[in-house]
Amino acid sequence: MRYESPTTTKAAVALLSGEKGQAYVLAGGTDLLVRLRMDTIEPDLMVDIKRIPAMSEVTKTASGFKIGAAVSGAALEKNKALVKAWPGVVEAANLIGSDQIQGRCTMVGNLCNASPAADSVPALIAAGAKAVIVGKKKRTVPVEKFITGPGQTCLEKGEIVESITLPAPAKKSGDAYLRFIPRTEMDIAVVGVGISLTLKRGVIDSARVSLGAVAPTPLLVKAAAKAIIGTKLDDAALDALAMACTAACNPIDDKRGTIEYRERVAGVLAKRTAKIAYERAGGK
Repeated sequence: MRYESPTTTKAAVALLSGEKGQAYVLAGGTDLLVRLRMDTIEPDLMVDIKRIPAMSEVTKTASGFKIGAAVSGAALEKNKALVKAWPGVVEAANLIGSDQIQGRCTMVGNLCNASPAADSVPALIAAGAKAVIVGKKKRTVPVEKFITGPGQTCLEKGEIVESITLPAPAKKSGDAYLRFIPRTEMDIAVVGVGISLTLKRGVIDSARVSLGAVAPTPLLVKAAAKAIIGTKLDDAALDALAMACTAACNPIDDKRGTIEYRERVAGVLAKRTAKIAYERAGGK
């Protein structure tokens, strides 16, 4: 295996494009190194991106935030401006593993791992985040379109995610992420729900609802958002939200939960998540 540690995105892309064998990107390595030690992968090339300045920074811009691909979960939590603007996104990223893992794991790595149960992804989708991809050309892809199947993404050979962009939150807006896990800590989600919404005179003016761990890919559930738009999140709206989330599910049976259980939990969890987002937006 060849190890390379470029200092520019251009150099990283050149290495990935030129490799004829199996090439992998190393950021935090909390998934990749485990797979390597278990002999489930045999890389010909490992490209470490941590020395690329653009990938190691959180930048506040006029249009929102830019989060580099090598920024750790611990670093996200320390960025007060990001926490204030998108608390749900940061909370979701901070659920990835233990405190020790948080010092290494990255939100972009969580996205590129493409697990249906990835914690950060539903929160990113709800927030309207986009992945900035660099290869032969630069392109931007909404996070809800990035994962194409379990363990599969839209990335082509030689492409790398340079950063995630988040829009500047509107006034009177709030977001939240909740998950249900079998144990109290450090387990894989049975269901995850991310919701962001904006209020206008106490009424929900816009919303985005995303579900994780209930389908082959994380979902953007437009019907669930529609169920609460135009309401003050009363009981009828919450019931309609829950029904829409349950209907959107296409889960599997496994040791963590049955299909019926996941469908039920998705609705219950959506109600709780919506209430938190509503309160953060200033709703009463």
